[in-house]
Amino acid sequence: MLSVRHLSKSYGSRQALQQLGLELADGQFCVLLGPNGAGKSTLFQLLTGLFMPDSGDIEVDGLNLRHAAARALARIGVVFQQQSLDLDLSVRQNLLFHGDLHGLPRALCRERIASDAPGLGLDKDLDRPVRELSGGTRRKVELVRALLHRPGLLLMDEATVGLDPPSRHDLLRTVRQDVAQRGTSVLWATHWVEEAAQADRVLVLHQGQLVADGSPAEVTQALGADTLEAGFIRRTAARG
Repeated sequence: MLSVRHLSKSYGSRQALQQLGLELADGQFCVLLGPNGAGKSTLFQLLTGLFMPDSGDIEVDGLNLRHAAARALARIGVVFQQQSLDLDLSVRQNLLFHGDLHGLPRALCRERIASDAPGLGLDKDLDRPVRELSGGTRRKVELVRALLHRPGLLLMDEATVGLDPPSRHDLLRTVRQDVAQRGTSVLWATHWVEEAAQADRVLVLHQGQLVADGSPAEVTQALGADTLEAGFIRRTAARG
């Protein structure tokens, strides 16, 4: 579903990503684990076409992002680190607008909203302005929005930062259900080790490079520690 080859990006003299390569299979819940400044957000900016890499290629479902950007991006759903809902519109209006952007017929879009919203407890909030909602509830709206057009690849960029434990649990549960039911591929960026422990696969990113890749148990072993948290702290505290 996702193929990244030799991806590099610099900002002036600072190299954010260095010859990064990864493959993400269909129906895989993959956590991208890295400390602040590791390059996670830069990678997501490149994957979503907000910036172009200095070198390297990105393919989504076999579509090259340089040459078929519109078709590739149509296969992606995104929850960004910064919230991106229109605060003055209702939840329903935000979701319908997203459906319009993806060319979903209004009847189908309304059907999916009615189907998806109750799973995150949003059915009673659909006609409330987003401005009235808590941060955790807004995140749930963004997740429903990201999945509304049934993408093959879901990108979650530090989406649980600032959320309370119940809201974090709800987001993780919903995403795992979508992986199980529809075979969605997920790349979930975080610096919370406990979120990585629930993944099918963990990628550890440090200073723009992958330093470990495998199941949580395999990564723990590769990092030479008794726990994933201990190995992550030890490896990312080191320079280079």
